[in-house]
Amino acid sequence: MDEPRSMDTPTPISSWPARIAGAVSGLVTAIVALGIAELVAGTRSSWRSPVFDVGDRVVDNVPGWLKDLAIEWFGTRDKQVLVGSILAILGVYAMVIGALAFSRRFVIGIAGVGLFGLVGMFMAFTRNVGGGVLAMIPTVVGVAAGMGALLIGFVVIVPSLVLDTDADDIDPGRDDHDSELVDTTTDVGIDNRSAETTRREVLVKSGAVLGGMAVVGAGAGAVGRAIRPSAEASRRTAAEGLPVPARPLSPIADAVSVDVPGMSSFVTANEDFYRIDTALEVPQVPTDGYTLTVKGMVDQELQISYEDLINREVVEYDITMTCVSNVVGGELVGNARWLGVRLDTLLEEAGIQAGANQVVGRSIDGYTCGFPVEAAMDGRNAIVAFGMNGEPLPVEHGFPVRLVVPGLYGYISATKWLTEIEVTTFEDFEQYWVPRGYADRAPINLMSRIDSIDGLDRLDIDENGMAAVGGVAWAQTRGISAVEVSLDDGDWQPAELGEALNDDTWRQWAFRFQVPDPDASRLSIKCRAIDGDGLIQTDERVEPLPAGASGHHSIVALIG
Repeated sequence: MDEPRSMDTPTPISSWPARIAGAVSGLVTAIVALGIAELVAGTRSSWRSPVFDVGDRVVDNVPGWLKDLAIEWFGTRDKQVLVGSILAILGVYAMVIGALAFSRRFVIGIAGVGLFGLVGMFMAFTRNVGGGVLAMIPTVVGVAAGMGALLIGFVVIVPSLVLDTDADDIDPGRDDHDSELVDTTTDVGIDNRSAETTRREVLVKSGAVLGGMAVVGAGAGAVGRAIRPSAEASRRTAAEGLPVPARPLSPIADAVSVDVPGMSSFVTANEDFYRIDTALEVPQVPTDGYTLTVKGMVDQELQISYEDLINREVVEYDITMTCVSNVVGGELVGNARWLGVRLDTLLEEAGIQAGANQVVGRSIDGYTCGFPVEAAMDGRNAIVAFGMNGEPLPVEHGFPVRLVVPGLYGYISATKWLTEIEVTTFEDFEQYWVPRGYADRAPINLMSRIDSIDGLDRLDIDENGMAAVGGVAWAQTRGISAVEVSLDDGDWQPAELGEALNDDTWRQWAFRFQVPDPDASRLSIKCRAIDGDGLIQTDERVEPLPAGASGHHSIVALIG
């Protein structure tokens, strides 16, 4: 009977099976590490998964043009795509280090897991809000669990990969494509498998162990997400006590809408309202203990609780919001009825000091918006909002409190999860997007959009050769006085308008026409708007960076 190999004896391992087994074990290691980290992070509101800490750093450092490109490609799904990309990269990384650990040296795997841990710890420690030593705990615990999972997989699987060839019969200098000598037993102190245990038994055991660890890791992550503090309970309570405005607005008349199939609703439902922000995880801010601070260049700093805020004089306004990343013809615009208190009233109470020219809104996650003091104090309906379309703000739209300032793109004005309003100067402070290439002043550009039909869709033509298209136009604070349509680059023709609700909302339009050539295969359609001051929408095509897009929306419709 052969002498048993010692722990120092190189163990011949079949190369490709080792790499495949290592890759699978590496992937399971990643699942366990992230799942346990998520479970630990779920126990405290200030702790986070390392994936989100890394993702936040990506968002913070992405250039403006790349941010706009991501939004153009993926729209409001850009965050899911980013998180998915991070997970995919991490999965590939884990598989590579697992393969190296099994086919080369186990210490490579431990070092690889440790490197990921160091990156996650650094991101947590240097986080803008809530960073520090304690913030690293989920990553530390998750990495330790991951190392343990990799070790278990290695101990269980490696014996099934050991060839039956006696080590004494193998030439250590041999270069073989099918097998290689790896000192795996020395790394972790594994004795060779006894002859009584078959390879099949070990493989079954290995699969069961890996599958079990994957289930545990995924389950831990699911539990961590489930137990994270949520603001939904506070939101349900807030719904019961949502105040009534001192002067409620009348219901929106049907006359604001035009009768063209395919049109957007005049009021955008909360669940359909676009969401563009930098938060990979939606901040959960309960109303209990909430405080809004008004500070900076003011005569008197204000500390306002949620209860104090909703018990002030409450107003409601219909306001259309637009994202600076909205391309020509894009969908990052929506209209809602907002409930809150006037921003100028709060600032007047605090007392703005001479020389101040910027109002900064700061979110609980550290994000900042900044806009001119005039935009808060010139009489426009800028509000500190806590209601949207008859209910408390949805959590993803800023619950419990946010800013809404008509006439300005959201990136400089629409702070969600608002905790501070600071009065300062543009010289002393740059809001979040300015260092990333965006303008520090950005009034919304005059725009119009064709809604009822997409490019290369077939135009609906009746038996008399008539067709209709419709859309929306907006120029917040100035209003829309006219919309015009051009067919096949012909003369501009006036469209009919829905009733104007106010100057802060978009306006619907419709254009009914005789199809110029029913025998043609296609028809180009473009639109332009004219605002309340008589300004005609420019045809100069400009990309969103640095201060919003411009240009005429044009489509080609199929006919015939």
